[in-house]
Amino acid sequence: MRLASVTVDGTRRAGAVNEAEGMVALLPAAIGTVDDIVRGGPAALDAVRAALADAHPVPLREVRLESPLHRFNRDILCTGWNYWDHFEESQGKREGQDPPQRPEHPTFFTKGPGTVIGPADEIAYDPELSAKWDYEAEIALVIGRDGRSIPEEKALEHVFGYLVANDVSQRDLQRAHGGQWLKGKSIDGTMPLGPWLTTADEIDDLEGLRVQCEVNGVLLQNASSAQMAFSFAQVIAELSRGMTLRAGDVVLTGTPSGIGSARQPQIFLKDGDVIVTRVSRLGELRNEVRRVRLT
Repeated sequence: MRLASVTVDGTRRAGAVNEAEGMVALLPAAIGTVDDIVRGGPAALDAVRAALADAHPVPLREVRLESPLHRFNRDILCTGWNYWDHFEESQGKREGQDPPQRPEHPTFFTKGPGTVIGPADEIAYDPELSAKWDYEAEIALVIGRDGRSIPEEKALEHVFGYLVANDVSQRDLQRAHGGQWLKGKSIDGTMPLGPWLTTADEIDDLEGLRVQCEVNGVLLQNASSAQMAFSFAQVIAELSRGMTLRAGDVVLTGTPSGIGSARQPQIFLKDGDVIVTRVSRLGELRNEVRRVRLT
């Protein structure tokens, strides 16, 4: 099932997307939002399936797709350096902040929930704030069941579903604040998320997802999820060790090689650029970079 958050006649509704037909079935208000469905467990999904029999389908082109999620428990949880080719491509280019060797465990950081925008929204851009705006196509997952110190073999039982994200980053801010990444990852209105939330039962091959990013029609990132350094299950197991993950938590799982700051010459985003971020079976984001005042 592909759950979307849509705006119809000024009202936000949850819907179930039929991508092949280009339709979305609007769910009754009593079902609640996609956030409610995620937190409602199996009973909420059963209610959605029952409601679909009488749901009103409308063409996707007639609704506004928003970020599927709007109510966050905390910061977005993120995984860095989770494709070895990405880790290696930036060696010597981190302005003295290179780790001495490949990490033996996933590298985690967070970004503020105020970064989240919809799958077709404009990405905020202020060159007075940063001169180095970079793109990072990623697979995101959403936790559907609370858990702490989750064993790796049970980790995927805690996943509600998957979606597409672009962890747009400001590299100079990322380097300027002691080597930690929060500031360079948390600028308002910069992380597209969506286009819908695909439930975990729809994805039978987690190593067969293709992650791509295009900027102005040029393919700059193109990798398989099989290239991950740490699997989805490993990421969840390590992240949850001693730390409770809760239904509704969003976890980004890392970007592959091809980022702008590691290229020769470097490629950074500018006003008017169009970024297309796609993951096979999960959908596509299409966002324009738009100059605004953030400072």
